[in-house]
Amino acid sequence: MKRITRRGATVEVAISSALATLGVTRDEVEVEIIEEGRKGFLGFGAKEAEVTVTVIREEPSVLEQIAPAEEIQAQTVEVPAETEEESKQKTEEKVEENEQQVEPKEARAQLSDEAAIAETEQYLKDVAKQMGILDLNVSHEIEGKYVMFQLDSSKAAFLIGKRGQTLNAIQQLAQLIANKSAEQFKVVRVNVGDYRERREQSLEQLAERMADRASRTGERVQLEPMPSHERKIIHNALSNRMDIETYSEGTDPHRYLVIEAIK
Repeated sequence: MKRITRRGATVEVAISSALATLGVTRDEVEVEIIEEGRKGFLGFGAKEAEVTVTVIREEPSVLEQIAPAEEIQAQTVEVPAETEEESKQKTEEKVEENEQQVEPKEARAQLSDEAAIAETEQYLKDVAKQMGILDLNVSHEIEGKYVMFQLDSSKAAFLIGKRGQTLNAIQQLAQLIANKSAEQFKVVRVNVGDYRERREQSLEQLAERMADRASRTGERVQLEPMPSHERKIIHNALSNRMDIETYSEGTDPHRYLVIEAIK
Protein backbone atom coordinates (compact mmCIF):
# COMPACT_ATOMS: atom_id res chain seq x y z
CA MET A 1 0.00 0.00 0.00
CA LYS A 2 1.48 3.33 -1.07
CA ARG A 3 1.35 6.14 1.48
CA ILE A 4 2.97 9.57 1.51
CA THR A 5 2.92 12.63 3.75
CA ARG A 6 3.14 16.11 2.28
CA ARG A 7 3.03 19.70 3.55
CA GLY A 8 1.72 22.83 1.87
CA ALA A 9 0.42 26.34 2.44
CA THR A 10 -3.11 24.88 2.44
CA VAL A 11 -4.62 21.42 2.72
CA GLU A 12 -5.50 21.39 -0.99
CA VAL A 13 -1.97 22.37 -2.01
CA ALA A 14 -0.53 19.58 0.16
CA ILE A 15 -2.96 17.05 -1.37
CA SER A 16 -2.12 18.20 -4.92
CA SER A 17 1.59 17.78 -4.20
CA ALA A 18 1.03 14.25 -2.87
CA LEU A 19 -1.15 13.25 -5.84
CA ALA A 20 1.48 14.55 -8.26
CA THR A 21 4.22 12.55 -6.53
CA LEU A 22 2.15 9.36 -6.43
CA GLY A 23 0.85 9.80 -9.98
CA VAL A 24 -2.78 9.10 -9.00
CA THR A 25 -6.10 10.92 -9.00
CA ARG A 26 -8.17 12.15 -6.07
CA ASP A 27 -10.68 9.30 -6.23
CA GLU A 28 -7.91 6.69 -5.97
CA VAL A 29 -6.72 7.76 -2.53
CA GLU A 30 -7.77 8.28 1.06
CA VAL A 31 -6.71 11.55 2.69
CA GLU A 32 -5.96 12.03 6.36
CA ILE A 33 -5.58 15.66 7.45
CA ILE A 34 -2.89 15.81 10.13
CA GLU A 35 -2.66 19.60 10.43
CA GLU A 36 -4.98 22.24 8.94
CA GLY A 37 -2.24 24.86 9.00
CA ARG A 38 -2.54 28.53 9.75
CA LYS A 39 -1.52 31.77 8.11
CA GLY A 40 1.13 34.09 9.44
CA PHE A 41 2.33 37.57 8.56
CA LEU A 42 5.19 37.85 6.06
CA GLY A 43 5.93 34.18 6.68
CA PHE A 44 6.28 34.56 10.49
CA GLY A 45 3.97 32.54 12.72
CA ALA A 46 2.66 30.58 9.75
CA LYS A 47 2.15 26.84 10.04
CA GLU A 48 1.86 24.57 7.04
CA ALA A 49 -0.95 22.15 6.46
CA GLU A 50 0.06 18.47 6.59
CA VAL A 51 -1.76 15.50 5.08
CA THR A 52 -1.18 11.79 4.66
CA VAL A 53 -2.39 10.33 1.36
CA THR A 54 -2.90 6.58 0.97
CA VAL A 55 -3.50 4.87 -2.37
CA ILE A 56 -6.58 2.63 -2.15
CA ARG A 57 -6.22 1.25 -5.70
CA GLU A 58 -3.83 -1.67 -5.47
CA GLU A 59 -2.49 -3.89 -8.22
CA PRO A 60 -2.82 -7.71 -7.70
CA SER A 61 0.15 -9.12 -5.84
CA VAL A 62 2.69 -11.26 -7.65
CA LEU A 63 1.50 -14.37 -5.79
CA GLU A 64 -2.11 -13.73 -6.79
CA GLN A 65 -1.10 -13.41 -10.44
CA ILE A 66 0.69 -16.79 -10.43
CA ALA A 67 -1.55 -19.86 -10.71
CA PRO A 68 -0.78 -22.85 -8.47
CA ALA A 69 1.69 -25.34 -9.93
CA GLU A 70 -0.92 -28.13 -10.00
CA GLU A 71 -3.28 -25.97 -12.05
CA ILE A 72 -0.56 -25.06 -14.50
CA GLN A 73 0.39 -28.69 -14.98
CA ALA A 74 -3.25 -29.69 -15.52
CA GLN A 75 -3.75 -27.15 -18.27
CA THR A 76 -2.99 -27.98 -21.86
CA VAL A 77 -2.04 -24.87 -23.80
CA GLU A 78 -1.65 -24.80 -27.49
CA VAL A 79 0.57 -22.00 -28.70
CA PRO A 80 -0.08 -21.19 -32.34
CA ALA A 81 2.84 -20.29 -34.52
CA GLU A 82 3.46 -16.55 -34.49
CA THR A 83 3.36 -14.87 -37.86
CA GLU A 84 5.82 -12.18 -38.89
CA GLU A 85 3.02 -9.59 -38.83
CA GLU A 86 2.03 -10.57 -35.28
CA SER A 87 5.65 -10.42 -34.14
CA LYS A 88 6.03 -6.93 -35.62
CA GLN A 89 2.80 -5.79 -33.96
CA LYS A 90 3.97 -7.07 -30.55
CA THR A 91 7.29 -5.26 -30.94
CA GLU A 92 5.48 -1.99 -31.73
CA GLU A 93 3.16 -2.48 -28.76
CA LYS A 94 6.17 -3.06 -26.47
CA VAL A 95 7.84 0.15 -27.66
CA GLU A 96 4.61 2.07 -27.14
CA GLU A 97 4.26 0.58 -23.64
CA ASN A 98 7.80 1.64 -22.74
CA GLU A 99 7.10 5.18 -23.95
CA GLN A 100 3.94 5.32 -21.86
CA GLN A 101 5.90 4.29 -18.78
CA VAL A 102 8.13 7.36 -19.16
CA GLU A 103 5.22 9.77 -19.41
CA PRO A 104 3.95 9.50 -15.81
CA LYS A 105 7.35 10.63 -14.44
CA GLU A 106 7.43 13.64 -16.77
CA ALA A 107 3.79 14.37 -15.96
CA ARG A 108 4.52 14.18 -12.23
CA ALA A 109 7.45 16.59 -12.63
CA GLN A 110 5.23 19.04 -14.49
CA LEU A 111 2.47 18.72 -11.91
CA SER A 112 4.98 19.20 -9.09
CA ASP A 113 6.28 22.45 -10.62
CA GLU A 114 2.73 23.66 -11.29
CA ALA A 115 1.76 22.90 -7.70
CA ALA A 116 4.83 24.78 -6.43
CA ILE A 117 3.97 27.85 -8.50
CA ALA A 118 0.31 27.71 -7.45
CA GLU A 119 1.37 27.46 -3.80
CA THR A 120 3.69 30.47 -4.20
CA GLU A 121 0.93 32.53 -5.83
CA GLN A 122 -1.40 31.71 -2.95
CA TYR A 123 1.33 32.64 -0.46
CA LEU A 124 1.78 36.05 -2.11
CA LYS A 125 -1.98 36.64 -1.91
CA ASP A 126 -2.03 35.61 1.75
CA VAL A 127 0.82 38.01 2.58
CA ALA A 128 -0.97 40.86 0.81
CA LYS A 129 -4.21 40.07 2.64
CA GLN A 130 -2.39 40.19 5.99
CA MET A 131 -1.14 43.65 4.97
CA GLY A 132 -4.71 44.79 4.25
CA ILE A 133 -4.31 44.59 0.46
CA LEU A 134 -7.42 42.95 -0.96
CA ASP A 135 -7.17 43.91 -4.64
CA LEU A 136 -3.91 42.09 -5.43
CA ASN A 137 -3.62 40.56 -8.89
CA VAL A 138 -0.87 37.96 -9.38
CA SER A 139 0.44 36.67 -12.71
CA HIS A 140 3.61 34.81 -13.61
CA GLU A 141 5.93 33.95 -16.49
CA ILE A 142 8.39 31.06 -16.69
CA GLU A 143 11.73 31.17 -18.51
CA GLY A 144 13.69 28.00 -17.80
CA LYS A 145 14.51 27.95 -14.10
CA TYR A 146 13.33 31.55 -13.64
CA VAL A 147 9.79 32.29 -12.45
CA MET A 148 8.74 35.95 -12.57
CA PHE A 149 5.73 36.90 -10.44
CA GLN A 150 4.05 40.20 -11.31
CA LEU A 151 2.01 41.88 -8.56
CA ASP A 152 -0.46 44.68 -9.26
CA SER A 153 -2.47 46.61 -6.68
CA SER A 154 -3.71 50.11 -5.91
CA LYS A 155 -1.60 49.86 -2.73
CA ALA A 156 1.64 48.98 -4.50
CA ALA A 157 3.71 51.22 -2.21
CA PHE A 158 2.92 49.01 0.79
CA LEU A 159 4.29 45.96 -1.05
CA ILE A 160 7.47 47.77 -2.12
CA GLY A 161 8.45 49.47 1.14
CA LYS A 162 11.42 51.79 1.69
CA ARG A 163 13.93 51.28 -1.15
CA GLY A 164 12.22 48.00 -1.98
CA GLN A 165 13.04 46.36 1.36
CA THR A 166 9.56 44.87 1.83
CA LEU A 167 9.46 43.60 -1.76
CA ASN A 168 12.91 42.03 -1.41
CA ALA A 169 11.81 40.24 1.78
CA ILE A 170 8.67 38.95 0.06
CA GLN A 171 10.79 37.74 -2.87
CA GLN A 172 13.16 35.80 -0.60
CA LEU A 173 10.25 34.11 1.19
CA ALA A 174 8.50 33.34 -2.11
CA GLN A 175 11.65 31.58 -3.36
CA LEU A 176 11.67 29.37 -0.25
CA ILE A 177 8.00 28.48 -0.76
CA ALA A 178 8.47 27.70 -4.46
CA ASN A 179 11.44 25.37 -3.91
CA LYS A 180 9.82 23.29 -1.19
CA SER A 181 7.97 21.11 -3.70
CA ALA A 182 9.33 22.09 -7.12
CA GLU A 183 10.88 19.26 -9.14
CA GLN A 184 13.78 21.49 -10.22
CA PHE A 185 15.32 24.50 -8.45
CA LYS A 186 13.55 27.76 -9.26
CA VAL A 187 14.91 31.31 -9.15
CA VAL A 188 12.01 33.51 -8.13
CA ARG A 189 11.67 37.18 -9.04
CA VAL A 190 8.82 39.30 -7.67
CA ASN A 191 7.95 42.68 -9.20
CA VAL A 192 5.28 45.26 -8.39
CA GLY A 193 4.22 47.32 -11.39
CA ASP A 194 7.43 48.51 -13.07
CA TYR A 195 9.33 49.02 -9.79
CA ARG A 196 12.24 46.72 -10.65
CA GLU A 197 12.86 48.52 -13.95
CA ARG A 198 12.75 51.95 -12.31
CA ARG A 199 14.99 50.79 -9.46
CA GLU A 200 17.55 49.45 -11.94
CA GLN A 201 17.71 52.80 -13.75
CA SER A 202 18.08 54.61 -10.43
CA LEU A 203 20.94 52.32 -9.34
CA GLU A 204 22.77 52.77 -12.65
CA GLN A 205 22.56 56.56 -12.30
CA LEU A 206 23.76 56.33 -8.68
CA ALA A 207 26.66 54.12 -9.79
CA GLU A 208 27.89 56.68 -12.33
CA ARG A 209 27.65 59.56 -9.86
CA MET A 210 29.53 57.71 -7.12
CA ALA A 211 32.15 56.45 -9.59
CA ASP A 212 32.78 60.02 -10.77
CA ARG A 213 33.18 61.16 -7.16
CA ALA A 214 35.63 58.35 -6.35
CA SER A 215 37.67 59.07 -9.49
CA ARG A 216 37.69 62.83 -8.91
CA THR A 217 38.52 62.85 -5.19
CA GLY A 218 40.51 59.62 -4.97
CA GLU A 219 38.42 58.71 -1.94
CA ARG A 220 36.85 55.34 -1.25
CA VAL A 221 33.05 55.56 -1.70
CA GLN A 222 30.91 53.16 0.34
CA LEU A 223 27.28 52.60 -0.69
CA GLU A 224 24.42 51.56 1.59
CA PRO A 225 23.76 47.82 2.19
CA MET A 226 21.95 46.19 -0.74
CA PRO A 227 20.76 42.70 -1.71
CA SER A 228 23.04 40.77 -4.07
CA HIS A 229 20.99 41.39 -7.23
CA GLU A 230 21.17 45.18 -6.71
CA ARG A 231 24.92 45.10 -6.05
CA LYS A 232 25.25 43.12 -9.28
CA ILE A 233 23.45 45.90 -11.20
CA ILE A 234 26.04 48.43 -10.01
CA HIS A 235 28.96 46.08 -10.74
CA ASN A 236 27.67 45.60 -14.30
CA ALA A 237 27.01 49.32 -14.82
CA LEU A 238 30.64 50.17 -13.96
CA SER A 239 32.34 47.11 -15.46
CA ASN A 240 33.69 49.04 -18.47
CA ARG A 241 35.24 51.89 -16.51
CA MET A 242 39.04 51.72 -16.26
CA ASP A 243 39.47 54.45 -13.63
CA ILE A 244 37.68 52.72 -10.74
CA GLU A 245 37.10 49.27 -9.27
CA THR A 246 34.13 47.87 -7.36
CA TYR A 247 33.94 45.17 -4.70
CA SER A 248 31.64 44.09 -1.88
CA GLU A 249 32.32 44.00 1.85
CA GLY A 250 30.44 42.87 4.95
CA THR A 251 28.01 40.00 5.45
CA ASP A 252 24.38 39.68 4.41
CA PRO A 253 21.99 41.29 5.01
CA HIS A 254 24.38 44.21 5.65
CA ARG A 255 26.75 43.54 2.76
CA TYR A 256 27.58 46.73 0.84
CA LEU A 257 29.43 47.78 -2.32
CA VAL A 258 32.60 49.90 -2.41
CA ILE A 259 33.79 52.04 -5.32
CA GLU A 260 37.46 52.97 -5.29
CA ALA A 261 39.69 54.86 -7.70
CA ILE A 262 42.50 52.94 -9.38
CA LYS A 263 45.80 54.66 -8.60
